[in-house]
Amino acid sequence: MLHHRLLGYLDEVARSGSIRRAATRLNVASSAVNRQILSLEEEMGTPLFERLPRGLRLTAAGEVLVRHVRDTLNGHERMLAQVASLKGLTRGEVTVATMASIAAGVLPGVIRTFRETHPRIVVKVLVLPVDQIAAALLAGEADLALAYRLPPDPRMRCIAEFEHRLGAVMAPDHPLNGRYQVRMADCLAYPLVVADRSMTLRDVLELLVPEGTSFTPVVETNSIELMKRLAQTAPHITFVNLSDVGEEIRRGVLAFTPISDASAIIQRASLMQRARSALDGPAHLLAARIQAEFERQSVPD
Repeated sequence: MLHHRLLGYLDEVARSGSIRRAATRLNVASSAVNRQILSLEEEMGTPLFERLPRGLRLTAAGEVLVRHVRDTLNGHERMLAQVASLKGLTRGEVTVATMASIAAGVLPGVIRTFRETHPRIVVKVLVLPVDQIAAALLAGEADLALAYRLPPDPRMRCIAEFEHRLGAVMAPDHPLNGRYQVRMADCLAYPLVVADRSMTLRDVLELLVPEGTSFTPVVETNSIELMKRLAQTAPHITFVNLSDVGEEIRRGVLAFTPISDASAIIQRASLMQRARSALDGPAHLLAARIQAEFERQSVPD
């Protein structure tokens, strides 16, 4: 098995596209990172990166190895969390900064399951606009950041990334429910409850409206909870990710149908920590629980 530090070097170079930037984020010398990458390429017997004028790009062999590396690193994080639990690190608190859609969607189920296993860990949730989430993490106000479309920052380290597609959400008795997919044009015939322009979800939604078509929502809001509540009454339709409505689907009060127009539009949620700070026991445990739930609901490869 490859050495854990080398795995981290390879993963960071792949993310950064540059040995110098990777070394800065890892707080090590560029020569040390370069030496490890060259040694690994010699051991594998094939180049792992294409050397381009503006940086590095993974070769086909590199992509295969990096997928293995990330699986290994994620497994290592989960192992550390399990060991921490076995050692009795079941007290304390953890704070996660997130956005409204995640706080009203997948996070309640994550916390409920987490609390069943770790009842003495206090979970604090900060619901913030996306442009304030990274700031809260970097200021030490949160241990973890979880959001869609977080801007890259060398001071943050990505623990995991999850992909989701947008869907039409409606009451189970809605005329469009039961289809394998729906087109955005089909949905426009019904009263729409949509995210307002303060939410990143609105930008994605407007990409799906056919050119020259009138887009006139009956309700615009920054509350995912309100969007879901109104969609429980036909003929309203709203648009969110599957992870936002898992609980309502289980209760049978909402239905989710993928939008065919959105097949190429992927929403990426990132789980982040501070780059130069190790997670303590409670944060490790919650990060592993978040990762497991999001991976279950992510778009398959």
